[in-house]
Amino acid sequence: MAFKLDAATAVRQVDAHTYEGEFRNGWTIGTVPHGGYVSACVQQVIRLHFDTTLRKQNQPHTMALHLDFLRRTELGPTLFKVKDVKIGRQTSVVHVTLSQGDREEVVGYITNTNLDTEAGYSVPTDWVMHPEAPPVDISKLDSDTDKVWGERKLWPFSDFRVATQRIRAWFPRKGQHSKALVDQWLALREPDDRWTNDKLGYVVDTFPQILENYLLAPLDPYSVEFEREHGVDEQNKLMQGKAKMWYPTVLLNLEVKKALPTAGVKFLFVRLQAKMIRNGRYDLELIVKDAEGDLVALSHHVCLAVSSERNTAARRKVDKDASKL
Repeated sequence: MAFKLDAATAVRQVDAHTYEGEFRNGWTIGTVPHGGYVSACVQQVIRLHFDTTLRKQNQPHTMALHLDFLRRTELGPTLFKVKDVKIGRQTSVVHVTLSQGDREEVVGYITNTNLDTEAGYSVPTDWVMHPEAPPVDISKLDSDTDKVWGERKLWPFSDFRVATQRIRAWFPRKGQHSKALVDQWLALREPDDRWTNDKLGYVVDTFPQILENYLLAPLDPYSVEFEREHGVDEQNKLMQGKAKMWYPTVLLNLEVKKALPTAGVKFLFVRLQAKMIRNGRYDLELIVKDAEGDLVALSHHVCLAVSSERNTAARRKVDKDASKL
């Protein structure tokens, strides 16, 4: 079982526009591969495509990514087809299709460039997050001794949301600013695993479920103090009978603002916020920063909230033409 994200997202080139991979156990939500994990696999395909077929373009960095999740993916072999849509001097656009068996499951457009050689007008906008995130001492996160941020060891329903066991997360000890906003610091659980640009798809799809701040009220199941006050067994009893939902991503947009070091970074800050939750559909806006406070990426999602039974239900024989849900 591959627990390093690099190994779990590895792909191989079949020909100039075809790639193969495998969705591995340990990176799932229920029976379905985690959407961020799927996104990171797509990013690996694109990186390999620009390192080989399109290497003359010298555009190794994804600048923008748009993915539509058409159908549920599943564990096992995957096939990726890449079509070169627009090859340019500054940016190039490709179309990717992810399929398993005879089902097209994810499609998307990706724009690549070279973030290291970008040149042009640069002006300060004086933009800041509001409200500001609590201050952090990055050097104390690993030992969980920061006075403001505390590590949450295990997330709710982690037996169902297995992919959440692959990361470490720190939340404000005093709680979040509001139920519709979450601040967190993330690191990969494997000690020598680091965040790189090719893993940002995973970063922007790994977070506490905002809707559960409302569904599980008055409990605050993601708070650091909740975990420290109640053992695992007691937590399970307190949340027994509470909604255990599946929150599938319908589409994901990612815009990358900065090239991270090739060797990667250990910690990234993520803020997510929902503006409207209605009729089982909601939006998410995500902001990603590094330890220096630089803006690394922006992301927007369209998400659904459905019963977890939709995740584990057997596939229908007509699933080739059926939607994700």
